[in-house]
Amino acid sequence: TLLYTIKFESSKAMASSNGSKIGDIPTDAMTLNRFVMEEQMRHPGATGSLTLLLSSLCTACKATEAAVRKAGIAQLYGIAGDTNSTGDEQKKLDVLANDLFINLLKSSYQTCAMVSEENEKMIEVPVAKHGRYIVCFDPLDGSSNIDCLVSIGSIFGIYRRDCDGDVSEADCLLPGNRLVAAGYCVFGTACMMVLSTGNGVNGFTLDPSIGEFILTAPSMTIPKKGKIYSINEGNTQYMDPKLQKYLEHCKRPEDGGKPLGARYVGSMVADVHRTICYGGVFMYPGNTASPNGKLRLLYECNPMAYIVEQAGGKAVTGHEAERILDVVPKSLHQRCPVYLGSADDIDIILSYLK
Repeated sequence: TLLYTIKFESSKAMASSNGSKIGDIPTDAMTLNRFVMEEQMRHPGATGSLTLLLSSLCTACKATEAAVRKAGIAQLYGIAGDTNSTGDEQKKLDVLANDLFINLLKSSYQTCAMVSEENEKMIEVPVAKHGRYIVCFDPLDGSSNIDCLVSIGSIFGIYRRDCDGDVSEADCLLPGNRLVAAGYCVFGTACMMVLSTGNGVNGFTLDPSIGEFILTAPSMTIPKKGKIYSINEGNTQYMDPKLQKYLEHCKRPEDGGKPLGARYVGSMVADVHRTICYGGVFMYPGNTASPNGKLRLLYECNPMAYIVEQAGGKAVTGHEAERILDVVPKSLHQRCPVYLGSADDIDIILSYLK
């Protein structure tokens, strides 16, 4: 069991009554559900449907986190014996997390379709349970790290469908600038949900004693410049020579300054979360072996780019200054090169890639 004491130092992390508490235990904590409902109240025309959808996503993340914590005991490690839509071997936890997300989202009555990394085709929702939203998600990002206990997580992006009638795959092929909300949940030393509904970024830590996500990182912002670069340098021989020159700059700055630190976990959730917290840049570029990189646009690149931009950073494809959020997808599992992080660091990368 994770033991910790939550101390609310910021007024934004407290309830409106200034966060009354007894000892070190807050009695009026700002939970994720409460936070979303208060955001809803700021929009008089809101119907509450997005609030209900986010509540179901919150439950899916809690259930997935619980499964991750007891995976060894419940014998959930190892390969399930199949591959997903993009050819990766499915782990047992991948399959479980995917089922949790699909079933909880269907039962929210707020979705009309879903796109998952684990499913080749669009997931249709029965008409009787139709809502107005399309959710794209990676139920368990970084699954290659599951068996060695490295941080993993879940990623999701939410789009609103503006038309009626039968849902088709074309309805899901929306650019990231159409997102109405996005988030990720990282399962590490603690379980944290990072969420944006288009009004900044906030982080909520799961308090296992009450089973609720509590606001612990209000108004998250990424430093304008960082001291860390994150990339799989094992692929260096396949990379653009211009990018290789940038990596050399990171390790041996021309001005004789201190080199940047290299950090690479291999779970996008973990690498991006660190980048938001500490600054720097995360990269998964295209190369001669994989021209569009490895990461998928709809349920990995777009949600993360949305969050990074909401936190004050930049997210680009590397093709001049093209925003990831402006890329129009042509297929459900389309891949996309990724450069995201601190604004100044991204500008430096772009100057090398010209």
